[in-house]
Amino acid sequence: MNKRVIIADDHPIIRAGVRMVLESAMNTSIVAEADSPEALLSALRETPADLLITDFSMPSGQEADGLGLLQRIRRLYPDLPVIVLTMVGNVGVIGAILGTGVRGLIDKAAGMSEISLAIQAVNQGRDYVSTTFKQNLLQSQFDAENGGAARLSPREVEVLRLFASGMTVSAIADRLSRSVKTVSRQKTDAMNKLGLKSDLEIYAFAREHNLIS
Repeated sequence: MNKRVIIADDHPIIRAGVRMVLESAMNTSIVAEADSPEALLSALRETPADLLITDFSMPSGQEADGLGLLQRIRRLYPDLPVIVLTMVGNVGVIGAILGTGVRGLIDKAAGMSEISLAIQAVNQGRDYVSTTFKQNLLQSQFDAENGGAARLSPREVEVLRLFASGMTVSAIADRLSRSVKTVSRQKTDAMNKLGLKSDLEIYAFAREHNLIS
């Protein structure tokens, strides 16, 4: 029986690349495609699926972005295996994505061939993480054990990432359904942990550490 797959990415070229990989793979069938969080949630409601392959960051309107979307999918479809594609290499974001319970995390820069490897791993009951991301996580762990900067919480990472992408604290609070006071505190706590003194330093840090795509 073919594994029913939903593909979600706002870039048509990426969706086409994933489609080519799946069409050449055995026992897979693409049952829906989506180019936004809203379209993805609609596809999940209307189309039974055995696997979701989705971009981490897509343009969104009312629906949650990034981590929030993955968390929502996990709540609504706890048994659905999810493989995430992303260009974001920041270890805080990587850890937060894995913390949502996804079964695969693929570095887009590594090429489409890793999708087949991830699907094989998931089919065999294993998780799959791109080698580049594993290296980043191991390096971060080494740095922390040797006096590196304090690790940010997933929520602090989320707030910094959205702020660096151009959103105000009020807009972030509305997006994440948190109070302005809470978001402001999380932003301040993250800045203190990282030794950042201004908003300009947040933008510079985000660019330097691939916190935003």
